[in-house]
Amino acid sequence: MSTHRPSRSRRLPLLAVVAVAGIAAPSVAAANTPAATDTNRPTAVQALDDTYYQDAMGKSGPELKAALHTIISDQTKVSYDEVWDALKSTDEDPDNSSNVILLYSGRSQSKDASGGNSDDWNREHVWAKSHGDFGTATGPGTDLHHLRPANVTVNSIRGNKDFDNGGQDVPDAPGNRTDDDSFEPRDQVKGDVARMILYMAVRYDGDDGFADLEPNDNVDNGSAPNIGRLSVLKEWSAEDPPDAFEKNRNQVIYDSFQHNRNPFIDHPEWVDSIWK
Repeated sequence: MSTHRPSRSRRLPLLAVVAVAGIAAPSVAAANTPAATDTNRPTAVQALDDTYYQDAMGKSGPELKAALHTIISDQTKVSYDEVWDALKSTDEDPDNSSNVILLYSGRSQSKDASGGNSDDWNREHVWAKSHGDFGTATGPGTDLHHLRPANVTVNSIRGNKDFDNGGQDVPDAPGNRTDDDSFEPRDQVKGDVARMILYMAVRYDGDDGFADLEPNDNVDNGSAPNIGRLSVLKEWSAEDPPDAFEKNRNQVIYDSFQHNRNPFIDHPEWVDSIWK
């Protein structure tokens, strides 16, 4: 369990960070790309390393995990009702501002088509809320870094299964597979799923009234505060690095809602540093 230090006062929105650094605010898609006109100018992530992540820099293993836990635990929490509107911003279709992109099916669907009907979209807990029994409690049950819009039927098929490779094709969700105890998302979001799970394992470390969430290499974890398979999740993170949509989502959550970040989107290499 990590020791939670007092909230820090130096967290700034990215636009403020880059302003302090004396650079023009880059687009999210170019967040890791040096400016074409001046290769010595810091990127957005480098600016964050000097501010948001400064207490984690140079660390590895358990020390890195503990430092990141303290950093990302400084957040604004949203209610479960507020999640509906938040997802309309975090997962907005970049080609159609009236729609959201559904996590597993990849379908672009009207923001207004949310609810409980089979063709609607609802709020998917990527870290299944029964794994640790946190339900929809404000905190892990409402954390936008692992809540995504998903087709109601596909969400039901996934249920609270762990993640692993293999299984039968999921109807109406090409590229997704499932069996009795696991679910495999489509290739385009495998890394997204992995990084969401690993964020939860760092953020919820047992020191704030909720269970200590930890990935393991098992499936069929039931209500234990574990989810697997860790070895497969690490492979998925490496094979499917963060794309523009995932980076933008991280930024919107940081700027507009929780004011904390998923560090594994900014620094995917930290996955192997913590889980060797």
